[in-house]
Parts: sequence; C-alpha cells; structure tokens
Amino acid sequence: MNGEIDEDVAHRIRVGWTKWRLASGVLCDKNVPLKLKGKLYKVVVRPTMLYGAECWPVKKSHVQHMKVADMRMLRWMCGHTRLNRIRNEVIWDKVGVAPVETKMRGAKLRWFGHVKRRNTNAPVRRCERLAFG
Repeated sequence: MNGEIDEDVAHRIRVGWTKWRLASGVLCDKNVPLKLKGKLYKVVVRPTMLYGAECWPVKKSHVQHMKVADMRMLRWMCGHTRLNRIRNEVIWDKVGVAPVETKMRGAKLRWFGHVKRRNTNAPVRRCERLAFG
C-alpha cells in the first residue's frame, strides 16, 4: 500500500453514479420539487459517494474529482448543463445541498474527534507515538 486513494475516489464516484441511476426516476422528474430532490440526494447519493472519506488522505485533485461528479449530478437534477452558465452557488441554493468539499471536511473533523476521544492505547492512536528523525 502506497497511501494513494485514486482508485478509492474513482470507485466511490462510480458507486455514486450507480445510486444516481437507481434514483433518477425521481431525481430527474420535473414534477418533483427541487428541495425534495435535494433531500433524496442527501440521503441516497451523497452518503454513498462519501462512504469512508473521513479517513482518506485527500489531495486537491481528489476533492476536485468529487466536486465535478457532484455538480454534474446536481445540475442534471435541476435540468441544467454547464452551457447554461449557472453558478454552483445558485444550484446549491436551489436544491438545498451543501458543497461536497464542506461535507468531506466535516466528516474528517467528526472522525478526528472520535479518534481523539479514544484511549491513548487504542490502535487508531498509534500514529501519535511515532518518532521521526
């Protein structure tokens, strides 16, 4: 293991698109309100994409890949494409969804809090006792 998570990120994006396709009947229905679509997206698609992300050593490129997939789904849900030139903030506000990088950061901080509350002898805190030099 070399610590790279490129394949993990790509896999999570693929699985997110799979869940998107399963829910596309509702997510792409023009008769369903956007806020309701956003709630379904937050409950079904987003957790699938972010599963395990709290312990990933993410780079900017990984966050960018997640942002691109996330925005593509949200735009499609709203019936827009990049050609419509609608800003991401407007899409997030319409649907009632937070940016994916915010959610990734929140998950990482939540996980860090769990780790810090563990006993200092716990295996997950072993890295704190490493000596460099």
